[in-house]
Amino acid sequence: GVLHEDLRLLLDTALPPKRKKVVLGVGDAKMGAAVLEELGVQCQTGGVVAELMRGIRLHFPALVRGLTAQSAAKAQLGLGHSYSRAKVKFNVNRVDNMIIQSISLLDQLDKDINTFSMRVREWYGYHFPELIKIVPENSMYCRVAKFIGNRRELSEESLEGLEEIVMDSAKAQAILEASRSSMGMDISPLDLINIESFSRRVISLSDYRKGLQEYLRSKMSQVAPSLSALIGEVVGARLISHAGSLTNLAKYPASTVQILGAEKALFRALKTRGNTPKYGLIFHSTFIGRAAAKNKGRISRYLANKCTIASRIDCFSEVPTSVFGDKLREQVEERLAFYETGEPPRKNLEVMKEAVVEANEVVAEVKRRQEKKEKKRKKREKRRLEALAAAAEETAENSVMEAE
Repeated sequence: GVLHEDLRLLLDTALPPKRKKVVLGVGDAKMGAAVLEELGVQCQTGGVVAELMRGIRLHFPALVRGLTAQSAAKAQLGLGHSYSRAKVKFNVNRVDNMIIQSISLLDQLDKDINTFSMRVREWYGYHFPELIKIVPENSMYCRVAKFIGNRRELSEESLEGLEEIVMDSAKAQAILEASRSSMGMDISPLDLINIESFSRRVISLSDYRKGLQEYLRSKMSQVAPSLSALIGEVVGARLISHAGSLTNLAKYPASTVQILGAEKALFRALKTRGNTPKYGLIFHSTFIGRAAAKNKGRISRYLANKCTIASRIDCFSEVPTSVFGDKLREQVEERLAFYETGEPPRKNLEVMKEAVVEANEVVAEVKRRQEKKEKKRKKREKRRLEALAAAAEETAENSVMEAE
């Protein structure tokens, strides 16, 4: 329903100066209203106009001189591509598919690392059972088991290396003393080789998991910075994964986000006419754990409301920032304090006004940086083209001289 400048120029050129008796056939009623408002030309959008336009489209190559069906198809394809490119504005940095795959892989890695670490504990525990109580953490246990190998070969010289792994001199000394008086059985060199090899695999998986978590954190800061700032990268990624995409999550009401992940409990409660669940995946956030038992339902409802706002801001912002997420997090903190102490929180309108001002500053700064990058890129491109032109000119001069 908006009259484009090109269309206005075309109509001004094609229509006669006296337009009282002119009736323009328009396919779209909203466009007809815009033409009438802007230019004062009567427009008709009835069935006759639709039939005329259908006939024109059908015989368009015959009506336009020099236009073939093949060139018309190419023009339509080019128009479709340019329209889609301008409409979609696809940005590879804001694809949430990678977040869904990353959080699924992270969950699978947690299960696998836990299973494999328990296997190493059982296997190496026959040789050095006291180590399990001294080093309870899975990844560190595998590193220590790989470093020690045969406990009978552990000596004072190995103490420095142990301290680097466990990051505690007292714990390293305890491991050394336990190895001297251990009640574990002796183990063959072949068994030790297999245990060390398997420990190396578990350590490699743990290192990969850390890298994957950093990747997920950076991806969430690009795709959903407000949601990450509000509820954390992992919980935010789980919400996006469970919803299917960030757009789907943005479409959900707060009541659905609140129980997202607790569908089985919800349907069981509805079937048995029992109490419905108060929270789903958002239970893993720190806010609900910090709230008192009587306030858990209230804070989960409030948190789901803020998560919905954050996901919608992330989904529909051209330049997503974490400003709104930080402000929403402050609001949840204030609401928690209100439940505990009775201190009234700030009004939502005040907080959002502050957030809008800060977000505009951040967006302006981002756009300035993008403009600088674009200028530098254009300068580099210009220099490259000048160098190519100079090289081509030099080659042409050399060829002329050789010809002479």
